[in-house]
Formats: sequence, structure tokens, C-alpha cells
Amino acid sequence: MDSSQDEPNSPAADNTPTVQQSFRTELVKKEHDVVDAAWAGGVPPQFGVAPRIRIGKNKWFNLLWLIPIGVLLLIVGIAVAKGLRELPAVQDFITRYPGESELPGNAPVGFPAWLGWQHFLNAFLLIFIMRSGVTILADHPRLYMTRHSTPGKDWFRIQKPIPTDPLYTAKQDSITLPDGVGLPGRRHSIGLARWWHLGVDTLWLLNGIIFMVLLFITGQWMRLVPRSWDVIPNSISVAIQYLSLNWPIENGWVNYNSLQLMAYFITVFIAAPAALITGLGMSPALSTRFRWISSIFSIQIARTLHFLVLCWFLMFILVHVTLVLTTGALRNLNHMYGARDDGSWVGFWIFAASLIVMIVAWVAASPLTYRFPRKVQKVGYALVGPAQKLFEHIDAKPGQYTEKDISPYFWHNGKYPETEEYKKLQLAEFADYKLRINGLVENPVELDLEQLRALAHHEQITQHFCIQGWSGVAKWGGVSMNTILELAKPKPEAKWVIFYSFALGPDGGIYYDAQPIEQMHYPLTMLAYEMNDEDLSFGHGAPLRLRNEVQLGFKLVKWIKGIEFVEHFSEVGGGQGGYNNDHEFFGYRQSI
Repeated sequence: MDSSQDEPNSPAADNTPTVQQSFRTELVKKEHDVVDAAWAGGVPPQFGVAPRIRIGKNKWFNLLWLIPIGVLLLIVGIAVAKGLRELPAVQDFITRYPGESELPGNAPVGFPAWLGWQHFLNAFLLIFIMRSGVTILADHPRLYMTRHSTPGKDWFRIQKPIPTDPLYTAKQDSITLPDGVGLPGRRHSIGLARWWHLGVDTLWLLNGIIFMVLLFITGQWMRLVPRSWDVIPNSISVAIQYLSLNWPIENGWVNYNSLQLMAYFITVFIAAPAALITGLGMSPALSTRFRWISSIFSIQIARTLHFLVLCWFLMFILVHVTLVLTTGALRNLNHMYGARDDGSWVGFWIFAASLIVMIVAWVAASPLTYRFPRKVQKVGYALVGPAQKLFEHIDAKPGQYTEKDISPYFWHNGKYPETEEYKKLQLAEFADYKLRINGLVENPVELDLEQLRALAHHEQITQHFCIQGWSGVAKWGGVSMNTILELAKPKPEAKWVIFYSFALGPDGGIYYDAQPIEQMHYPLTMLAYEMNDEDLSFGHGAPLRLRNEVQLGFKLVKWIKGIEFVEHFSEVGGGQGGYNNDHEFFGYRQSI
């Protein structure tokens, strides 16, 4: 939704001398190149709670109870299965459905060598994907089943209930993970976690494409796809045989049993594509491009489903490894790593070598990330940057949301402004506030709130996407950046727009961010002084904040004090394109 009205007379630019002053002297020039105790202002560790899911309205179930419950159910299941094996009807059922899956006559026998490499590469890459994914989850340690991220409406959390403090921020809600679990484990290290996650995702996707091509070229796909509905009773038969500890005869070199077949089919053809689809479902750029999908498949639904896919992979790995090691380890490892069907130690030693590589990589990943964070960022950007460039230029369109879609709660975030300058303006209800617009423009100006309100009014209802994972829909009112461009008249050499904040960053110096000038022409890029038909509140960026609907939340600067047009952001601050980029290794391109 957007609207505008005829523009009144533009304010005169009779205060040019003061307009030319720059805010760059208030920036911290040095960028961070390590993650140490002083990183991010020395943000203290904060540990969460055991995973919990909501039961009913106000009850929460601690998922750690699933461990003793699972052991108890396993013992009961074994006892029940042993009893069932003695019943004639069950014996007849197992005889009729022994568990074998049906294969066509031209199905290949055995495992090619490339499949062993796929086993290793998938396991190796999933280490980094899962660990960095858990760090991303820890930055907003709650999951929701609706578009809105309303406190008290989450269905899953690894954090305490949200405090009643109305100015409690999403960053305050983030938690620390052990370095051996998260990648990295430090609190609010999501900038580095995303480079790991998205970068390795790219390699995993490439590996998956190669796997699929080889799977169909060699005919191995026939061993992974059920061919009749008999797979269901056969799977039940195999489950009874496993639980009774009188296991079915294993001959994976020739054919999988039906339960294995179903597990592999779901993992390869359902879970893996679902990981990609739900990951893309969390993309703000794609949400604004494919609105008919995102209206139903919202970012929060995608985030929840992405987490459930992770749970499937963890469960599959646990069961898969357990059965490989307990149903003839040497022969199974030869199948997986040695491309041979015998009881020799070849597959074991190849597996042991690959395990050493994975353990070394696991242990070294976080320390190396802390020591060389810029290298992690550069490698991550090299892997995922080309895709980000594609999505960065997808323009948002008005009209997707209406007032009935507005979120009941919109999280506060960021470090609040605490300077005497801001407090004085706030105390006077911003009567003396002036927005300074300068740099590479023909008409540098200063505008107070009255002058800003006199410009053509623009309003829109849009969805906010935070890099931490929460989202919210709100109605914004203010001035289109197109109007600001028409007023200031940027020079041809101006390629980037710097927005400066009254707020200081955690490491000192004022917060700022760089935006490409072409995005300032988008119809939904605006300076907002209203939110949900009321004056912008302190917690949401009063008196003025940026809305650029194709960017993530940390780039939508709040408490704006000035705007500067520049040729390139490398000349501003630490030169990385924004405060979080300089200090916390975020990217200047974070559109997805």
C-alpha cells in the first residue's frame, strides 16, 4: 500500500555553510580484524535454556526429557516387538512382507567409488552448515508459526521468556553457544555465521547437483525410489525385526530393505530440496519478488520448516550411524568408502582418515574464525556474493499488505542513542531537529520536521526482515527518497548514500550504513517519521528512520541525523560499507 499527495513548496536552502559540514569525524575509522574480548563492545555472554516447545497456551515442555522418555520407549518397544514376534499372525506378516524392496532387473549392483566421496563431502559440509545454522538460530532463539514474531506466541525457544521491559531489544535476546557447538559460538556473531552458512550452502548445493547427475547417469537412483505401495508394510515388518533385535538379513550391496529405502528417499528427494526451498523462503528479496508465495509461505513459516528439516537430518544421522556400526561395521564401511563387498579393513581405514579430517575441521573452525574473520567474510562473499548481486536488484512493489496484516508487536533493536545531543532534542520533542543532507549534491539542505512533513507525504505497509530472523509488518508514513533526490539533486558521480545515526555503535562512534543510490529510486524506499499512523517512537527510531524494503533490518538506519551522497563507501568510516560491516563482519550486500 502506498499513497502520495501534491508536493508543497520545497524548503529553501539558505543555510549552505552549515550544511556542508560532515559527520565523518564522529565515526570510528578503524575496522576490526579479529574477534577478541573487546569485539562488539565486549558484549557479555548470555546463555539460554534447554530447548522447549509450547504445549497449549502457557505450558512449555523441556525437550531434554525426550532422552529418558526415548530410552524408556525404546525398552518398551523392544519388549513389545519381541512379544509380537511370537504371535502367529505377526510371523505370517513378516513371512509375507520380509522387508525387501522391489528393484527393476536393470538396477546396478554395488556402490561406485564416487558415492564414497559423496558420503565424505556431505558429512564434511553438513558440519559447518548445521553448526553455523544453530548460531543463526541462537541470535533470535525463538520460532513462530505465523508471519508475526509476537512475544509469547513462539512455539519453540532456547531462551527464557521475554522480559516485560518495553525497550527490550532483539539483540539483547541473543544467546551464547559453546564454541564446539556454534560456528562461531560468541553471542551475536551472526555476521560471521551467515558467511559460513550461506557460503558452505553454495558448496553443498553444488555437491548435491553433482550427486543427482551421477545418481541418474549411473542408475543408482533405482535403489532409492520406492516402486510399489508394498514398501509400507515391508517397512513396518523391518521396524518390528529391528526392535525385536532379531534383525533382518542385510544385503545393502545388492538392495536396501524397505525401511532404509524410505529413509534414503526422504533424505535425498524430500529433505534436501526442502532445506533449499525453506532457506530461500527466508529471503527478503524473494519474498518481495514472489509475493503470491510469501503471502502464505512467510519467512517465519520458512524458518520453522527449515529448523524441522535440520531435526530430520540430525535424526537420520544418529540412526544411520548407529545401524552402520551395529549391523556389520566393516562390511558397511567397505560399501560406503571402499566400493567393495567384503569384510576387509579397507573401508574402515578410509573412514577413520575422513573422520580425523572432520574432527580437526570441527575443532579448528571457531578459533580460525575468531583469528581471521575478514578472510571468512571474503571467502563467504566469494561463494555467495554472485547470488546476492542477482537478488539485490529485485525491486519491492507496493500493495502486498493491508492494515489487517499489521503485526501486533514489532521488535525494538539496535543500541539506543544516549548522547546529550539526542536527549536534548528528545526533551524538546525534536522541535530543534534538523536533517542534514549534503555530499555530492547540487543542493545541500537542512530540513526540520515541519519542513519534512510539508513535503509530499508517502505511506506504505511493508514487512520488515531482521538479519537475526524475526520479522514484522507495519505501516510507515513519511517522505519518499525520490522526493529527497529531487530536492537535493545528486551529482552524476554520487553512487552511494550514507545514512548517519544519533546512536553510537557498541565500539563507539556513530552508527552509519551505505546504500546504493539506485535503490533510493525504488518506490518503497523512504524516510519514515510515522509508524502505524502515530509519530515514530523512540524505540523504533524517532524522529526519522530509513525504510529500504529490499534490505535487511540492520541497514535501515534509525534515529537519522544526516544523509551524505558519496562516490564510494570505502572513503567512509572503516571502509566496509557500514558500522556492522566495519565492526561485526556483516556484508554491505545483505539483501538475502
